[in-house]
Amino acid sequence: MISALAITYNEEKNVERYIKSLSFADEIIIVDSFSTDNTVNLAKQLGAKVIQRKFDDFSTQKNYTLSLANNDWVTFFDLDEIVTPELAEEITNTIKTNPKNEAFKVKRNFYFMGKRLKYSGFQTDYVVRLFNKNNSKYNGKLVHEAIETASTIKKLKNKVDHYTYKSFDDYNLKLTKYSKLKAEELYNKNVRPNLYHFLFRPWYRFMHQYFLRLGFLDGKEGFIVSYLSGFMVFKRYIQLWTMYRNIE
Repeated sequence: MISALAITYNEEKNVERYIKSLSFADEIIIVDSFSTDNTVNLAKQLGAKVIQRKFDDFSTQKNYTLSLANNDWVTFFDLDEIVTPELAEEITNTIKTNPKNEAFKVKRNFYFMGKRLKYSGFQTDYVVRLFNKNNSKYNGKLVHEAIETASTIKKLKNKVDHYTYKSFDDYNLKLTKYSKLKAEELYNKNVRPNLYHFLFRPWYRFMHQYFLRLGFLDGKEGFIVSYLSGFMVFKRYIQLWTMYRNIE
């Protein structure tokens, strides 16, 4: 009745917890981007079906994963999100009511450097994680892909804990990856960087997240995550600039 789907790359630290938390699902399907760690072996040992596919972009990878599901209703959580027993029970009870034209989003509790950030823009961090695959798909954006659905989107009551931070270097590498994908997206749209992009856009991202979105209320962690977000924007346009000049 429910297919639990995910995409992975080097998630050996999270994959066991992830699969065990989805014991309510009738099948678990993982599309892996040729991990170099033990992700694939662990997932198979725990009963998940694993397909390996070269990563091109998040939307294409996720839409391909959707095509593998044998059930109409799917969950699509990230590996760094924890599905609690309460949320799992709510998901199964929701499906039993047979909502025909509804999709469901979940509020995420964002944890950074060991602290839950209640502000910094994360106070409204809702993501669609339960939907019918027949009337939903991910859009074509390279970064921060969003689900497009013909269904009415409702909210689940229980939240999911989001532990995207493993270490400072790991988080910085993740931001670098996202900024590069965003630069590729802008390059394909023929956007050329200028001083506005280098100076104003990073500054605005920091100010918006730290002041307008109340990041200062999260203490030093709020400052750090806001600074890194602004720096990610700066890196995006540096990478875009190097692409136009064929600089490695």
